[in-house]
Amino acid sequence: MLDTGSDGFMLIAAALVFIMTPGLALFYGGLVNKKNTVAMMMQNFFSAGWTTILWVLFGFTLAFGMDVAGVIGNGHYIFLLNITPKTLFPGNHVISMYTFMIYQLMFAIITPVLMTGAFADRMRFKGFIVFTTLWLFLVYFPFAHWLWGGGFLQQWGVEDFAGGIVVHTSAGFGALAAVFYLGKRLHPKPGNHSIPLVVLGTALLWFGWFGFNAGSALRVDADTNVAFINTMIAAAFASITWLFWDYAVHKKWSSIGFLTGSIAGLATITPAAGFVSPQAAMLIGILAALISHWVVDFVHKKGWDDALDVWGVHGIGGFSGIILLGIFGSTAIYGANGLIYGGVAFFGKQVAAACLTAAYAFLVTYGIAWVTDKITPLRVPEEEEEKGLDESEFLEKAYS
Repeated sequence: MLDTGSDGFMLIAAALVFIMTPGLALFYGGLVNKKNTVAMMMQNFFSAGWTTILWVLFGFTLAFGMDVAGVIGNGHYIFLLNITPKTLFPGNHVISMYTFMIYQLMFAIITPVLMTGAFADRMRFKGFIVFTTLWLFLVYFPFAHWLWGGGFLQQWGVEDFAGGIVVHTSAGFGALAAVFYLGKRLHPKPGNHSIPLVVLGTALLWFGWFGFNAGSALRVDADTNVAFINTMIAAAFASITWLFWDYAVHKKWSSIGFLTGSIAGLATITPAAGFVSPQAAMLIGILAALISHWVVDFVHKKGWDDALDVWGVHGIGGFSGIILLGIFGSTAIYGANGLIYGGVAFFGKQVAAACLTAAYAFLVTYGIAWVTDKITPLRVPEEEEEKGLDESEFLEKAYS
């Protein structure tokens, strides 16, 4: 029977997740060079329109249609057919199928544009359209089905509360593949042209993340409460840990470090938010900052041009969160028992799933970049990169 309280909450949660996309546009837009601000923001906002179209036509049924061999959904919901306002979500029978569909759409919108920060300043917009389209069909829709739509990983007992694999591992390792394919920028230096935009973007992301994680309970109950609390705790512990690490190294405080740390904590707690205790969330927040900071430093030393540290923060955050769930998960908090509670088999499944999906996302995304480049050139020419994508690709400039 429809629970109007849970259904209404889920619509609010969907709106919160949606606001993360403009939040990401502001976050990334403030970090890039000012001559690429419009291009960066447009790549993010474009997904709100284009992914919605693909989702309602094909994506929802591929992700959540009836299972076909554990790999993909069938065409039962193509064009949103076979759904009415009275159709209930079969996973809990307390929210409507329309509500579940629109909530999951918001995840599909933001996931591919997480990658844009990695290849900032150098991808053509036309190439980005083709690349994103192929990526949704070949990476995101299958991942959503594997973990949340009755696919083989869900059947195997792998847990991912709100998107450690489906969102962050997929986008983060896909981003690294795109970085390797496109190569370095001409001037691979951080822009950080507007820290106020980065602050505002982080605020919207952090705010929206409560809908991202708490909403993934898919109803209002005690699990919703736990996920909400753990989201705040992990972000706080990670942001402060990152801030003090930066100060210990540079003897200066860093607002960008604090903000980046909060995102790392949010990404890492995402797969575990409704499955671990608040005490575990504290440890996960600290570990998120330590692990992601080390990886970001490693990437910089290697000279890999992940412009806005997408792999180190989102990819490694989601990957680590899946494994940490395998350690700290607890049946007392609605999940399976992790390693510290004797769940050796569950821990092994989490590690295997993280490695499998990371490898798949990297290899398939690299192949998508290659195919896209054959269809339409993926990287802008040197003179256009020097000029800036706002001037070479768009009619507008962010600043005169």
